[in-house]
Amino acid sequence: MAHTATIELVPASTWETVTLEQCKQLLEQYRNIAQKTGEQLAWDYAQSAFPYDIVTKEDRILLVGKDDRYHMIECCVHDRAVQFVLPKQATHGDKGKANELCKFFAKQMAGKLHLFNGRIMYYYKR
Repeated sequence: MAHTATIELVPASTWETVTLEQCKQLLEQYRNIAQKTGEQLAWDYAQSAFPYDIVTKEDRILLVGKDDRYHMIECCVHDRAVQFVLPKQATHGDKGKANELCKFFAKQMAGKLHLFNGRIMYYYKR
């Protein structure tokens, strides 16, 4: 059974709508931040921080793992929400990385995050 986490846009969010292209830009931004951190540390941190290849389909983004510790994460967009899906074959590494990405997305959007374990985190001013 697949696990899902959802970032909802609320009236207090900084974004009004979300598209697949915006999600891809956020993933690239996350990768660039990791790369800059690696440059400061003189270490290839980007490879460890984002061990995925980005594959864009017409209705979703697939993050396909580059090594055995990572399998795949799916990113889908629905109305005013972004959903991260861990397929049945997902590893613990995938779940940890998906949690990091969800928190990053929610912070950038100032949204409401429903985590994989059912808990809710609020990234907007209430």
